[in-house]
Amino acid sequence: MQQKSRGSRREFIRNSSLLVAGGAVVAGQLNIARAAHAYGSDEIKLGLIGCGGRGTGAAADALATEGATKLYAVADVFANNITAGLRGLGGKFKDKIDVPQDRQFVGIDAYQQLLESDVDVVLMASPPGFRPVHFEAAVKAGKHVFMEKPVAVDPAGVRRIVAANVIAKEKNLAVTVGLQRRHERRYQETIKRLQDGAIGDINLTRAYWNGSGVWVRARKPNESEMEYQLRNWYYFNWLGGDHIVEQHIHNLDVINWLKNGYPVEAQGQGGRQVRNGIDHGEIYDHHMVEFTYADGSKLLSQCRHIPGCWGSVSEHAHGSKGNCDIGGARIVDTRGKELWSYGQGGGDGHHQEHVDLLADLRKGVVPNEGDYAAYSSMTAILGRMATYSGKLLNWNEALNSPVIVSPIDAVKLLSDTPPTLPDKDGRYTIPVPGATKVV
Repeated sequence: MQQKSRGSRREFIRNSSLLVAGGAVVAGQLNIARAAHAYGSDEIKLGLIGCGGRGTGAAADALATEGATKLYAVADVFANNITAGLRGLGGKFKDKIDVPQDRQFVGIDAYQQLLESDVDVVLMASPPGFRPVHFEAAVKAGKHVFMEKPVAVDPAGVRRIVAANVIAKEKNLAVTVGLQRRHERRYQETIKRLQDGAIGDINLTRAYWNGSGVWVRARKPNESEMEYQLRNWYYFNWLGGDHIVEQHIHNLDVINWLKNGYPVEAQGQGGRQVRNGIDHGEIYDHHMVEFTYADGSKLLSQCRHIPGCWGSVSEHAHGSKGNCDIGGARIVDTRGKELWSYGQGGGDGHHQEHVDLLADLRKGVVPNEGDYAAYSSMTAILGRMATYSGKLLNWNEALNSPVIVSPIDAVKLLSDTPPTLPDKDGRYTIPVPGATKVV
């Protein structure tokens, strides 16, 4: 499911759009590798869009890879995020940061300015609602991309990602996505064994992201509604998509990887049991979804943000010959006797995904993870659509839904009105099963 274009380094460079060597320029339609990679210097210039915790984490992981890398430009809606992000990175990577004031871009349109700079690889870690617009623009600019998951928060966004990825493939642009389990050696070995029949026919899978929840940022005096929602993006569907989409996608993606496909239908339920204050926006605190795959097998999916409850972030497969704790990389027979275990190590996917991307580019290999990331994002969105509506939904009707959750193109300035607003009591409209329209 991961596509890689292979060829000699010479072919890779020859097919690039911009080749500068010894004063010669060869122009085309692609923008792949800088000539420096073939003529002595292999320094890769990184641009970071979204300088919060995940963005600076992605930058740190990329800068910590082997080979010459440099953080060359940054962009964020808020200047203080840039200041804090650069300060945090500067302690360990001082010699790899070259971001003067004129390459620190601030505002809703800051990503456009960054894409006009001379960066090779763009790291995208803004709130997920922005991802389709940012990805489209990066592909148009001919940049290699690492983007965080999920890649969209509604079906319209998924469709945009898929369409833009067609162009990325035509331009031979690398696209890597932060579904880091696919880069962990322990997961790779476990999935291979399962697909090779280690536990026989797999009829049931389970996936969990149950924890106590995430941060809440209090509303500040004189803070606009738009700024408040952007700083608390996790709790607004047009920005984050609900935690089933933003977090649980990791576990759902593992099952899609194992099944080498996507669910054909889903039904489920969810709600707000304890996380239901005015500072919790419009999302649920628990979801339970039954997904069905084309072969008739079921995935039981559960995600919860409620303190004091059973916690688990894991994936499991049950077959005719045994069972597997996928994240634990352990296979047992039907009586519980261990048949295989990966043992220690083989993890650290957050770092490994950047190691793999930059190593591939230096070898002239172009990975593309855009399609499976789009459809795993859609799997999570399908789950949310099922819990919000209370309906049994099939894949095609959900994917083609005209309902827009994130009208991101309408957001141009911080002074704009966000697509969802509180009532006079400061509360937001909460989805109601049986009433909320999703298709």
